[in-house]
Parts: sequence; structure tokens; C-alpha cells
Amino acid sequence: MSAPALSRSARRLRRSAFGAAVLALGVTLSACSTAAPSTSAGGPAAGSGKVIQVVAAENFWGSIATQLGGEHAHVTSVITNPDTDPHSYEPTAADARSVATAQYVIVNGIGYDAWADKLLASNPATGRTELKVGDLVGIQPGGNPHRWYSPDNVHQMIEQITADYKKIDPADAAYFDQQKQTFETQTLASYNQLISDIKAKYAGTPIGASESIVTPLADGLGLKLLTPAAFLNAMSEGTDPTAADKALIDQQLKGKQIKVYVYNSQNSTPDVVAQVKLAKSEGIPVATVTETLAPANATFQQWQTSQLQGLEQALHQATGK
Repeated sequence: MSAPALSRSARRLRRSAFGAAVLALGVTLSACSTAAPSTSAGGPAAGSGKVIQVVAAENFWGSIATQLGGEHAHVTSVITNPDTDPHSYEPTAADARSVATAQYVIVNGIGYDAWADKLLASNPATGRTELKVGDLVGIQPGGNPHRWYSPDNVHQMIEQITADYKKIDPADAAYFDQQKQTFETQTLASYNQLISDIKAKYAGTPIGASESIVTPLADGLGLKLLTPAAFLNAMSEGTDPTAADKALIDQQLKGKQIKVYVYNSQNSTPDVVAQVKLAKSEGIPVATVTETLAPANATFQQWQTSQLQGLEQALHQATGK
């Protein structure tokens, strides 16, 4: 994210030492994660009055879970600071207690938040429901973990979270169905419309990107991502890209083979900064995305809609459509 490539690479050294420490934490730890704000109307909860205690490893999934749960879910998101690298996050004593007492835990998986798997394993709880995004969408470790940038995967998560809420609290099943319908048809209306519009107007447009976080979005929008996959993965994982890949990207930019360059502003390595500068000097519009909610108090739809609007504007500027 905001750290340079060297420190993101060094995070791998921290992970191995951290893993053993987390396993030793156990259920005696206590929580300090920030709860995602409720978007429900005030007043007493309808139906049973039950409130499901939910922990989401990342606040983008936590935002969705909060809005789907409404008055019948209290959601605590672990990763809430945009400057925090979810890959190498080191859980606090607070996080362990939250997980130990949660009825429902949402983890991204796919190697993205291995620390969350350790928390679950070291803080067992009877009857706790666990949702791993990678398992749900059928992507194993080694695959692209940035599934919140896939519109299809986002809707899969909406379906599953609602189904899980109904199993945990069947007395309020009708309430959760209503929350889901409102969220999909009203709350996400602008998000869904932007995806549809961009895909209809700009499908096939060649773009470049700074890292693999853009890949699921490009796939969902029908854009043609020309940046070498090896470079995208190296930037995401904090390893050094090859000279050949960097030279190819420079060639793509100077030759205007791409129409728009998209970069993760929370991971501006020297190589990425150089590419952004080159793109701008060549008159290629630059669009920005971030890895986690920015600002931190934004909802999922506010964050994603703002980014999609920026991308749509860049595509319009580049193509005149």
C-alpha cells in the first residue's frame, strides 16, 4: 500500500515471525478494532431483537456486511486505516478477543490475510460461522485475491452474507431479505449503473495498470489490460519487477498503446511513480484506485462509485466517447 517496494518485500520476513506469535495469543486477548458504522435507521430492532456479532477482516467487506445486517448485526472491521497493509497486518490483543466472541467472521482468504486464518485457528468458538471469500468464489491461494474489485464476486458475497445471516438468525429472515433487496436495487444503483455503462461503451479499450488489484476490475468492465501479469503481481507482492517488463511498459506508454493508466495510490513505488509520470507526459489519462476504503469512513458504494466515475472520465478523455 503506501510503503515502498522494499518494505512490502520485507513484510514477508515479518509474517513468519508473526505467525508463531499469533498462535500463542489464544482466547485471552482483548479487542480494539473499530466497528463499522451502522447505516440503518434509528429505533429498536424489528423482529426478534437479536444482534449478530460480526467480525470482518477488511472494512470493504465489513461495510457490505453492516448494510446487509442493518439493526440485526454489529460489525467490527479489523483493517480500517487506509495506510495499513492488509497483507502484513499484525493483529492486536483486541482483534483476537473480537474473533473469539464473534458469531460470524468474514475473511478474504486467497493468501491475502493469512493473519486472519491464524486468529480463527487460535481462537476457536462453538457455533461460529466463517465465510472465506476465496472459497466462495473458487479461487485458491496463488490466485488474484482482490475480489472486492470483481462486480460478480461482490454480488456473490451479498448473496452469501444474507444467506448466512438468515441461518444464524432465522427469526429475522424476512428482514435480511429486505435489507438485501434495498442494498442491491437502491444502495448499489449508481455502482451497478456505472459498471454497465462503462462495459457497454468502453469494452475492449486497452489500459495499463500498476498492479494486479486492477485485474478483476478490468475483467468485470471488459477492458483490455495490456500490462504484463508478472509486473502486476510483483507490484502487488512487493517484489522487484524485471527490467524487461518495465521496458515493455515504457514502450506501451510511449507508443500510446494504452488509452488509460490505472494505479493504486496506496502503493506508489518508484517504478509506479515513474510510469505515472511518463503516462501524463504522453497525454495518457491516469485514474486512481486504492486497496481499502478511502476515506476510511466511506461506505463500499461511495468508495467504488467515486473510483468508477474517475475511470469513466479518464476513458472518455482518452477516447472521446
